[in-house]
Amino acid sequence: MKILFIVPGSGDSFYCGNCFRDNLQANALRKAGHDVTVMPLYLPLKDASFKGNTPLFFPAVTLYVARKYFKNRTVPRWMERLLNSDKSLDMASSMSGATSSEGLEDMTLSMIKGDDPIFMQHVGMIINWIKNHERPDIIHLSSSLIIGIAKIIRQEINIPTVCSLQDEEIWLDPLGSYANEAWQGIWDSVGCIDAFITSSDYYRQSVLKRTDRIKHIEVVYPGLNIAKYASGDYPADPVIGFFYRMNSLDGLHILAEAFVMMKKANLVPRLRLRIGGGYSGADKRFLKKVRATLAPYDDFVDWHEGYSLSEHAEFYHRTTVVSVPVTFDEAIGLYVCEAYASGRPVVEPATGSFPEIVADGGVLYDKNTPESLAKALIKILSNEILWTSCRDNALRHAREKYSDTVMTQQLERIYNGVTK
Repeated sequence: MKILFIVPGSGDSFYCGNCFRDNLQANALRKAGHDVTVMPLYLPLKDASFKGNTPLFFPAVTLYVARKYFKNRTVPRWMERLLNSDKSLDMASSMSGATSSEGLEDMTLSMIKGDDPIFMQHVGMIINWIKNHERPDIIHLSSSLIIGIAKIIRQEINIPTVCSLQDEEIWLDPLGSYANEAWQGIWDSVGCIDAFITSSDYYRQSVLKRTDRIKHIEVVYPGLNIAKYASGDYPADPVIGFFYRMNSLDGLHILAEAFVMMKKANLVPRLRLRIGGGYSGADKRFLKKVRATLAPYDDFVDWHEGYSLSEHAEFYHRTTVVSVPVTFDEAIGLYVCEAYASGRPVVEPATGSFPEIVADGGVLYDKNTPESLAKALIKILSNEILWTSCRDNALRHAREKYSDTVMTQQLERIYNGVTK
């Protein structure tokens, strides 16, 4: 099957959950013999594992300038070439990854509603590219935040289209007076989508509570190459691992404070903390505060400064337990699936999808505070029987639910169902 993935780029400087999910799906389908093309929007996909093999569409800098300074009119060609240069895009990538939609209201609504001149100009380029290349059997949109593209696909080339749903509310709900308009724009376009997919039953139920326009959503858990992650080697000293974007939304400050409490109590001797997952320029001020919190125990903290998709498995191999205490109700924590594939239990707040995906492979705690997190971490790290049981369950869940083979079979079933 020939599959076209249309995915927003984030700049590749940090662990982006949606980006990593797209990468897993595309590569698993390639592994199964499918012909997969990945088309990036906004920013280039620099990591070679994406195999992004189309031009960049809807380039971020051009869109921003067009909306801010040209009132959605076409940007002059000479300026567009300058804005789309590698240098401009590299600068945008280094500062990308805002966790707030503030200031991007117009752009967000444009990509959802698909009804303004700038959008039509750029989506026309996508349609022309598709028409001039081998026609895909199916198109998979990474998010409903770009659902406006599906409307034009339906009108111009009528290729079956699947759309993923995951954590849209994190971006849309803070839009204030624009939020209802954005959600309504998504619901108005559901008829252009042949199948919706999400990554947990928790998020499926969350979306269905928001609208009666969508009648059915398929749950497809993230799938990993288990052999790549498998490791029976554990560090000699206990190590807590945090591997996600290093920002406040993902709770690094909560873990930092919990770690300091644990070191002071010294109930887990020789305890260490390993931090990775990357960050953007917008996170630097926050990270300065986290470093100050951890300063008294700096010798026991390992910062993994760089970020690369190829280094995911190695990070988990150097941990004993993984904790990412996110401060929102996340649709799925892919780091949990990765930790399980590596045989690492997790400690997570009992929020969002965690009760569903963690199950008996880790420890859940009720109130997402440093005190509660510290108690939960001490509980598993000071009880070898509990840790071993969680590890064994984690490995079982990885094999049964979070493998690339299982994910691919589910995606193939959905794709076949809408292309017949």
